[in-house]
Amino acid sequence: MRARPIAFLGAALLLLSACGGGGGGGASPTPAASSTPDLASRPSSPATLEIASPTANEVVHGTSLHVAVALQNATVVKTTTTQITPTEGHVHLYLDNQLIYMAYSLQQDVPVHPGVYTLRAEFVASDHFPFNPRVYSQSIVFSVAQ
Repeated sequence: MRARPIAFLGAALLLLSACGGGGGGGASPTPAASSTPDLASRPSSPATLEIASPTANEVVHGTSLHVAVALQNATVVKTTTTQITPTEGHVHLYLDNQLIYMAYSLQQDVPVHPGVYTLRAEFVASDHFPFNPRVYSQSIVFSVAQ
């Protein structure tokens, strides 16, 4: 079994611990159920999100993956707040359905090891919880070669 990349980001770790943990290995990763608001009570967002880099079936060389996402109809903000607005939020990156990063920008370098991966991004509200319906990018499958 290959080692999973780990993002050691102070802010992300603090937020993960405050939210009760990241997504699990399920098809729809979310913060821990005990701290997740009822999805039906969440606002919708006009945002659309897509992964610009890497591209589908791309072969990446090295130990770092540059991820870039394109966000339409919304803005990434650095402030975490419970006063949510449908057009403001953060980007969460999932590698093989594991939350690896909570981004306050549209680009991030992620450590990787050789193997085949599935990458997906989600635009979430400023409180780090999902919109309803969830704003996911398409999933991108890529591989890392030595």
